Amino acid sequence: MTATGESPCDVDKNSYSGIENVRAADADSARGLAGERGPVEGFSADELEVMRQELFAWWDENARDLPWRFGRTTPWGILISEVMSQQTQMSRVVQYWTNWMDVWPDAASLAKASTAEVITAWGRLGYPRRALRLQECAKVVAEQYHNELPHTYDELVALPGIGDYTASAVMSFAFGERIAVLDTNVRRVLWRTFKGEESFGGATKTEERKLANAVLPQSPKESVIWNEALIELGALICTAKNPKIDEDPWASHSRFYAAGCPHMGEKRTRPRQSFKGTNRQVRGIVLNALRALADSSPKEALPDGIDGAGSQSQHESSQSQSQRSNKDILSRPEVEKLWPDHIQLDACIASLDEDGLIEIEADGSLRLPQ
Repeated sequence: MTATGESPCDVDKNSYSGIENVRAADADSARGLAGERGPVEGFSADELEVMRQELFAWWDENARDLPWRFGRTTPWGILISEVMSQQTQMSRVVQYWTNWMDVWPDAASLAKASTAEVITAWGRLGYPRRALRLQECAKVVAEQYHNELPHTYDELVALPGIGDYTASAVMSFAFGERIAVLDTNVRRVLWRTFKGEESFGGATKTEERKLANAVLPQSPKESVIWNEALIELGALICTAKNPKIDEDPWASHSRFYAAGCPHMGEKRTRPRQSFKGTNRQVRGIVLNALRALADSSPKEALPDGIDGAGSQSQHESSQSQSQRSNKDILSRPEVEKLWPDHIQLDACIASLDEDGLIEIEADGSLRLPQ
């Protein structure tokens, strides 16, 4: 909603009465550039070429300068960025990704890390099981693919923790292959623009994939930019609840805007669960307490790169490891202080143990996996 209480789509629909004329004029200027592409959802090949040019121009001016973009990292670095970015705000991801890549720049180095180190480095990114799956993935890549990510979609989706979106993103952004990359942002932008309807989330539908493939540029190089730009457009401009129509390069083409943004922001058949008081919150509290213990352990016990510590003698290392073993354990009385509902607390501890995120000692004390 705007400051005046109006929806960003509460606009004079007459302002869109000239859309067809704008489309025709722009299409004339681009005629002949679209190759043999046919019409999609009533949008001509020439108009699709105009939209490509507008999107690319917007991307050139507005793309965020993220450290894994513009050829500045490895395919492995791109995979890490994509996994970290899922359901996490980009502003939180950048520093975690930078620190992670400084310590574990490739699959082989991550595969050798302890589970405790991996969980601690994951910090507050959320959904910590992703960190464990990443390490499982790293072990497979290091052992079966000679520390290089496989180059085919089928091999990528077969890796632990890697689904359709991540595999497609790696194929496009790391290897430059022509493949549609479909996240929530892309689905929302395309469905709104071409169908004039809200994208209601959930699993990717066949119709959404068909549309994405139909509008994807034929050139592999252009398809990469197209994918990156659509993700950015959905994240920054064509957002779920407050689209910035005046800044949208596709505003004059959007059937959704022209229709007054019907059902905007609707995407769930059931209400969103509040985070406060949920098992997810309790699990996070337990993990954060254990990470705090790991962070306060003697620096000599941590690997080079995490804290800058240098080499040490075998005696010093053994002594530090002993100190760490004592300091990394959260006693049962300390555990019980974390959450007042001990029944819920114990259920969450059991689920963390089942997920491999913690270890439970015989006396009920907790520690991160070693």
